[in-house]
Amino acid sequence: MQNYYTCEEVAQMYKVKTLTVWDWIRRKKLPAIKIGRDYRVTPDDLNKFEQERRTT
Repeated sequence: MQNYYTCEEVAQMYKVKTLTVWDWIRRKKLPAIKIGRDYRVTPDDLNKFEQERRTT
């Protein structure tokens, strides 16, 4: 079974508000799985999200 992060956990990792994470999901910047009323984000999706925003 794969571990999933909640929006709150993602927000803590990036030091942003949970509303910001929800906005990323709504704008299709961050893929997520909707379970009931909550979203879950896979570690692979977070890694891809970071790589797409890398500046080098």
